[in-house]
Amino acid sequence: LLHAGLFALTVLQALASDTFIAAVYEHAVILPDPTDGPVSPSDALALMNKNMDVLEKAIQEAAQQGAHIIVTPEDGIYGWKFTRESIYPYLEDIPDPVVNWTPCTDPSRFGPAPVQERLSCMARNNSIYVVANIGDKKLCNSSDPGCPSDGRYQYNTDVVFDPEGKLLARYHKYNLFMVETQFNYPKEPEAITFETPFGKFGIFTCFDILFHDPAVVLVSKMQVDTVLFPTAWMNVLPFLTAVEFHSAWAMGMGVNFLAANTHNTNLAMTGSGIYAPDGARTYSYNMKTEDGHLLVAELDAHPRLSLAFPPAVSWSSYALSVERFSQNDHEFTGIIFHDQFTFTDLTKPEGNLAVCQKDLCCHLSYKMAGKRDDEVYVLGSFDGLHVVEGQYYLQICTLLKCKSTDLDTCGQPVETAQTKFEMFSLSGTFGTNYVFPEVLYSGVQLAPGEFEVLNDGRLISKTKPTKPVVTVTLFGRWYEKD
Repeated sequence: LLHAGLFALTVLQALASDTFIAAVYEHAVILPDPTDGPVSPSDALALMNKNMDVLEKAIQEAAQQGAHIIVTPEDGIYGWKFTRESIYPYLEDIPDPVVNWTPCTDPSRFGPAPVQERLSCMARNNSIYVVANIGDKKLCNSSDPGCPSDGRYQYNTDVVFDPEGKLLARYHKYNLFMVETQFNYPKEPEAITFETPFGKFGIFTCFDILFHDPAVVLVSKMQVDTVLFPTAWMNVLPFLTAVEFHSAWAMGMGVNFLAANTHNTNLAMTGSGIYAPDGARTYSYNMKTEDGHLLVAELDAHPRLSLAFPPAVSWSSYALSVERFSQNDHEFTGIIFHDQFTFTDLTKPEGNLAVCQKDLCCHLSYKMAGKRDDEVYVLGSFDGLHVVEGQYYLQICTLLKCKSTDLDTCGQPVETAQTKFEMFSLSGTFGTNYVFPEVLYSGVQLAPGEFEVLNDGRLISKTKPTKPVVTVTLFGRWYEKD
């Protein structure tokens, strides 16, 4: 009766408000010892229980802070150092949620499922939605032409349990990262959504974010309010650090975004956050220590109905109205994450610049607080197919700091800067409507509330920037060309 009363109270509180409290936990995963062969099921469970001990404490703390939902990371229960064979003892058979199953109260209904049972009980005992990433196994036979030679499919899988512990959603990752050879991808991408008293939710995993299916489908077609995002994100400056890209994606797509990253500084894995369409509500980026971190923040349940919801943007409107500049003497090429950009350097403390590549012309107006001799900034343009770690079309306009005064270093990773800007305005002649605005300050810090995107496609400083600038970027994904 007490549990039922607490659950009813939680539901009523959520129904009575247009907001909800979200939590994400960045987890320093306890990894198994390297092995080519499979360990025993009991050893696998022992390792997973060590990680779930940590996750359970985070879930309890989040619930005590009033959180209605918590997201935990990809690979957060067993890690990632596996072959197809060695991961098998860590997998469970995860049924379709239509079976209406609560593992906490009926654990053996579908065979041994100790991980699902424990996650279900964490949700039920704390009256909170719990999102976790585990592995699913499905037997197949020779009548299925896609059946692997070992007779089973193995999926990187997200699960969601509701506050009563019922299995509410199951998602099989579709866009596998190149090292995920232990997993299969489903025959068709899954667009998984579920309703809550505080909005409509969708879910996908890590590398999925860079592709149309299922990420864009969930937002544009399914009209979700909030996206859940377990990830094991390895940061890549200057555009693909977790906090800047995930914040930009939430702004560009107009949704809440709950990103829970794995924490492993040796692999540059860090950066979790709770993001709204108007900017980050809270985030963490920590490359100095090895501990986990809980983030909690309040969000609008239906951001499209919020007064703060950004207006529709015509991303190329302003840039197309600007006269195309003739080539200048300062243009040169450079590489950013294997892509060849066209650059022009900022030789004066203020001015108007343009640089073009193919159909993309990038325009910049700027004023530095003071031009330094020991720092160089460039305006860059890239319009083409990215072919490393997946193939996808990009259109990128960027103002960025070079690693040194040597122009050959422009595009190499940089985390710190000294130069402050009085103002900046960046725009581009984009061929896609899917453009994600990023501003990254020195020390890998975001700039919530200090910039905005006008409806004509200009990314402008809203106030005088308070910290030195590392990058100002419009990151376009031309899904239509993929």
